[in-house]
Amino acid sequence: MEVKQFIENNLENMKADLGKLVAINSVYGEDEKPFGSANRKVLETALGLMKEKGLLEHNVDYYCGYGETGTGDKLIGILAHLDIVPAGDGWESDPFTLTEKDGFLFGRGVSDDKGAAVASMYALKYLIDEKYPFKKRVRLILGCNEETGSRCIAHYVEKCGQIDYGFTPDGDFPGIYAEKGMVSALIEARNSKIIEIYGGDVSNAVCKKCTAIVPQNSFDENRFASFMDEHQIRFDLNKNENIEITVHGKSAHASRPDEGINAFHYLMEGLYAAGFDDSFTNWFHKNFALSLHGELLGYETLKDDITDTSINLGVISTKDHVINVTLDMRFPVKTNSEKVTALLAVNDENNKIIIRNTIEPLFFDQNTPMIKALKKAYVDLTGDDQTQMAAIGGGTYAKAINNCIAWGCEFQGESNNIHDVNERLNIDSFKKQVELYVQAIKNLNEIED
Repeated sequence: MEVKQFIENNLENMKADLGKLVAINSVYGEDEKPFGSANRKVLETALGLMKEKGLLEHNVDYYCGYGETGTGDKLIGILAHLDIVPAGDGWESDPFTLTEKDGFLFGRGVSDDKGAAVASMYALKYLIDEKYPFKKRVRLILGCNEETGSRCIAHYVEKCGQIDYGFTPDGDFPGIYAEKGMVSALIEARNSKIIEIYGGDVSNAVCKKCTAIVPQNSFDENRFASFMDEHQIRFDLNKNENIEITVHGKSAHASRPDEGINAFHYLMEGLYAAGFDDSFTNWFHKNFALSLHGELLGYETLKDDITDTSINLGVISTKDHVINVTLDMRFPVKTNSEKVTALLAVNDENNKIIIRNTIEPLFFDQNTPMIKALKKAYVDLTGDDQTQMAAIGGGTYAKAINNCIAWGCEFQGESNNIHDVNERLNIDSFKKQVELYVQAIKNLNEIED
């Protein structure tokens, strides 16, 4: 059977399977180890779906699981993730009910990354049904911790080893040959006049709403309003014993902060512009202000011909009179974490940046057999030989395992609202993914060892 006909025959089943995964709110949790009861449930569900399609399934301690087919010493890996970021407010449909409208499927995780997981399952089902002559083993590895650290794949590598060739359908076609390095850090601010401040949902998304409580008569309200009007930022201001200010922005992925509006930045800069005299506000203005690429910290000096730096301040909270702000940095592929973290040494007596974790950049030569095999699959099936492979700021499973790049699931130019409300998946793209994954597996299978 031709793969296109197979896809049409199975489209409703694909939607139904995706609906089963979307129905599970698989955000990180601490109620059960390792990543919460919802992630245990979504993994069990996915393993059941893979078993139905003829894959030999295995649960790797609830960190991740895989389904395998084929024979041979070499191993092809396809790595997708089942965990999601919080849905947030403002959806036009239930984020945990797969909803079809105008040629799209809506629901949290449909594009990042549950849809790709289902498309990969059906690609393997097609090859199994067609009795494809595998020369290598193929594993669809589904993790449960990509959004909050990728400890799932670190555990997989420790228990099961590396792969010989592979891709993670968690980026763009025709492929990602380079990924920026990453720094995770925490800003701690003490002795601020801000009584309380909170906002954001996750560190790897732009803060879309931020609220601060400050003393009465501590800033010029007219100057604050003028600043917000100048930048076309919506805000609410309520007076009680103190003043409560809520600034509204727009969410986006931390690797693309320019696509969002960071409410925390505008709240802080609005207070500064309005004369709020405060150690944290002044320190923030000096080192961050409205910049998203570390310009005030000197990161322009590390920019290369491929990538630059981006900085996202994502989750803001107050505990015991200490303000905490998560910092998610993506840095250029031709530098290293030592040079990058040196520029974060801007601590003073009240404010400091604490480095939590660093991940070095990923860079592949586009002439390697694996990269050429994947790009050929894309060109042969789409006829598009003009779109180039990309370097990105996002971090994928490719950094967590050897011999892997991000390949799919989005087509360049698509906007699927990943990490935002109304996340969606174009149904035609969903079908095309299956076709592309089939060809990619075939091409990787034919690489001579």
